[in-house]
Amino acid sequence: MPGESVTLVILGASGDLTHRLLLPGLGTLLRAKPDYDIRLIGASADDLTDEVWRDRVRTALAEGGCRPARADAMAAATRFVPLDVTDPGELQSFIDGLTEPGRPLVLYFALPPAVTQKSVQALSTLRLPDDIRLALEKPFGSNLATAKALNALLASFIPEERVFRVDHYLGKATVLNLLGLRFGNRMFEPVWNAANIERVEIIADETLALEGRAGYYDRAGAMKDMIQSHLMLVMAVFAMEQPARIDSIELRDLIVHTLRSTALWDSPEEPSSRRARYTAGVIDGRQVSDYTAEPGVDPARNTETLAQVTLEIRNARWAGVPFRLRSGKALGDGFRGIVVQFRPVAHQPEGFHNAATPNVMIIGFTPETLALSITTNAEGNRWDLEPTTLSAELGESPVRPYGEILDEILTGNTLLGVRGDMAEESWRILEPVLQAWSNGTVPLDTYTAGSYGPASWNHTGA
Repeated sequence: MPGESVTLVILGASGDLTHRLLLPGLGTLLRAKPDYDIRLIGASADDLTDEVWRDRVRTALAEGGCRPARADAMAAATRFVPLDVTDPGELQSFIDGLTEPGRPLVLYFALPPAVTQKSVQALSTLRLPDDIRLALEKPFGSNLATAKALNALLASFIPEERVFRVDHYLGKATVLNLLGLRFGNRMFEPVWNAANIERVEIIADETLALEGRAGYYDRAGAMKDMIQSHLMLVMAVFAMEQPARIDSIELRDLIVHTLRSTALWDSPEEPSSRRARYTAGVIDGRQVSDYTAEPGVDPARNTETLAQVTLEIRNARWAGVPFRLRSGKALGDGFRGIVVQFRPVAHQPEGFHNAATPNVMIIGFTPETLALSITTNAEGNRWDLEPTTLSAELGESPVRPYGEILDEILTGNTLLGVRGDMAEESWRILEPVLQAWSNGTVPLDTYTAGSYGPASWNHTGA
C-alpha cells in the first residue's frame, strides 16, 4: 500500500535499462503515489561517483513526471555503491549494511541474464533477511533446461512469493484492459471462442533498428527478446478462461493452464515458425545499414531481427484457431497490438448485392486504441454492404508499465509477476522452434529495412 517503507537496490544501475525504463517508470509511480518511502541504492561494477548517479536519478525521475521536489529529495538521499554482484563476500557485506527491521529489501537485477544467474548463485550461499525480495528481468533462462535450473536454484533459498520475474508487458494498461474488455462486457465473452473467431495475430513490430544494443540483442534475437516472454503472456491473458476473482493465485493459475494447452501449429499450409534479418534500407527518411554491418554484430550467429511463430491452444474454447505471434525490428509501420479476425456470418440472406466483410477487432498497444469493424448498409445503396469502423482511444495509464510492475514489487504483490511455471511453459512451447533454427531447418530470410517483412511471407493471416 502507499506509504510502505522499502529499500530498493538496482543491481546494474549504470545500464541502459535503468535510466531508459526503470527510473522513469518509478517517476510515474511516485507522481501517482507520492507517499511511498523508498530508500534508493544503485550498485554496479562500474565506478560511478555519487554525484553522477544522483544526477541520473534526478533526470530520469523527472522524465517520468515525478514532481521536482520529490525527484530532488530522492536524488539527495540516494547513493551509488561499486559492487561485484557475483562475489559472495562483497554481496554479503553489501546486504548486511542495508538490512533494517521493518523495511523490506528489494534487489532488482537490471543485468544481463548470464550475470543474473551468477549473482543468484552467489546469493544462494548467503545469510539473507527474511523479507528480501528478488526482481529478475527477462529472459528468464535461455532455454527450458536453464529456466528449470534457475527456478530450482531460487527455490532452494527463497520462497516463490518473494521472487518477482519481471515482464513489463504484464504492466501495460492495454494488456490489463483485456480482462475488463472480455469479462466486463456481455457482448464479447460469449463470442470469445473458436466458433466465432477465425484467427488471432499478436504483433509487436518496431521501426527502430538495432540502436546500439548489439551486446544484448545479437545474443537474444527477436524470438527470445519478444515472443518467448512478452507475446506469449499476452496470448495467454487474451485466451485464458474466466477467473472468479483477480488475484495472484487464480490469474496466474489460468495463464499457466492456457500455456500448458499450447503447442506449435500443425498444418502443411502454414509453417509453425519463420525468421528473417533486415538488410540496408530507409525508414522515415533515415538510412539504416545492414544488420550484419552494425557494430558488435557477429554475422555467424545468424541472429534473427524478425520472428514469427504460429501456435494453437488445444482446448475446447480454441481448437482449430491459429494464434500468430510476430515481432521484429526496422519495419515499416511499427504496429503493436492484437488483430482478432472473426468468422463470416453463418448465413447471409439473399438479396444483398455483395458479401458481408467478416468483423475485425484491433486492440492497439501503442497508442492504446480499440477498433471494431462491423458491416452496415451502404449509404449510397441500401442493398450494398460496407464495413464501418467503431473506434476509441483508451485512456493511457499515468503510470508506465515499469511503474506498475514496481508498484507490485514494492508492496509484495505477485499479481503481475511471472511465476516459475509460466516461464518454463513458454520455453517448453518454443523448444522445437529453437532446435529447428539451430539445426538450420528453418531458413533465415531477409527483408529490406523499412518494409513489412520478406515478400514471400503471408502477412495477412494464417
